[in-house]
Amino acid sequence: MKRTLIMTSLLVCLQVVFNMNEGFAQQESVNAVRVYVGTYTRKESKGIYTFTLNPQTGETSEPELAAELTNPSFVAISPSGKFLYAVNEVSDFAGPGQGAAGGVTGFQLDAQTGKLTKINSQSSGGPGACHLTVDQTGKCVLVANYGGGSVASLPIDEDGSLKPAASLMQHKGSSVNERRQKGPHAHSVNVDAANKFAVVADLGLDQLLVYKLNAEAGTLTPNDPAFTKSIPGGGPRHLSFHPNGKLAFANNEMLLSVTAYNYDANKGVLTPIETYSTVPEGTGLEGNSTAETLVHPSGKFLYVSNRGPNSIAMFRIRKDGTLEPLGYAPTNGEIPRGFGIDPTGNFLLAANQNSDTVVVFRIDQKTGKLSATGTVLNISTPVNVRMLAID
Repeated sequence: MKRTLIMTSLLVCLQVVFNMNEGFAQQESVNAVRVYVGTYTRKESKGIYTFTLNPQTGETSEPELAAELTNPSFVAISPSGKFLYAVNEVSDFAGPGQGAAGGVTGFQLDAQTGKLTKINSQSSGGPGACHLTVDQTGKCVLVANYGGGSVASLPIDEDGSLKPAASLMQHKGSSVNERRQKGPHAHSVNVDAANKFAVVADLGLDQLLVYKLNAEAGTLTPNDPAFTKSIPGGGPRHLSFHPNGKLAFANNEMLLSVTAYNYDANKGVLTPIETYSTVPEGTGLEGNSTAETLVHPSGKFLYVSNRGPNSIAMFRIRKDGTLEPLGYAPTNGEIPRGFGIDPTGNFLLAANQNSDTVVVFRIDQKTGKLSATGTVLNISTPVNVRMLAID
């Protein structure tokens, strides 16, 4: 009898460890998901839009305006779920005579109603703020400035308000493509699971720059080594860490590919494993590019959006970090800029920028493949999709 109890306990412990190693447990208890969509306000859009998603059926509510803001192209939700931060992808945020700069705006977030209440805004420190993230403790926002080729860190006060930038790291240099890589273009910034390092993908330099992060002070300092070189002329754009903390994947915008990296979380060092095309053989480069890259919450699959081919490349992630191509799912719209995966891992929502639609796809949990549910939401010029579970 004692041996049976011991064996049962051991199996339970092993299952817990297995689930922890997998980095994902299916959240069947999640009844609803709050969705936020960042947009360009060049046409009919007025700012950030919101709706709810049923994570079991894929059904949604009608989109509503959550907050008015100029070009909130990328949004990020704090770990607490109480705040949302958005870039202002502009060059004149600071006003006339103050120098070219974008902005970052913070909001109080009501997950039940979707309402966003503005707290304050700060300069991003450089023009064309295009991507941002909140660190794992919710104590600072990191923002990448595409136009300025820089990254800034802004401390967050207890009430969610943003303080002025504590660090502004200006990139320097160029790469092989004379038309697009004459100077630095910081395109995204991501924080690792241990909250020790931030990785910035710079399209203009063909580098993944690594910074040591002090979340308490909200500061960045260059790591040693300071960067990992990516494919010459590739133009690294967006990066996604694997839940196990040992892998990362970055798409190469200009060459329509994605590179898998081993990640040393103790040293903040990325080592390339292999690069894979995100489009069928024979697809031309002219007028085409990748956009978003996300690892599935389970850590089993990887997705990359292709603008021009208007598809999402699907991959299975092997244990050694290499990828198995699974094909391409059409996004049923033009220029799939960003997409999001809901917390349960059941659905992927693709933002078709030029079609003014967000399309809902079901994710097959066994194969990783996408299938359109038939749900299409009309939102003008959608760029970025982020979600959180509603209690």
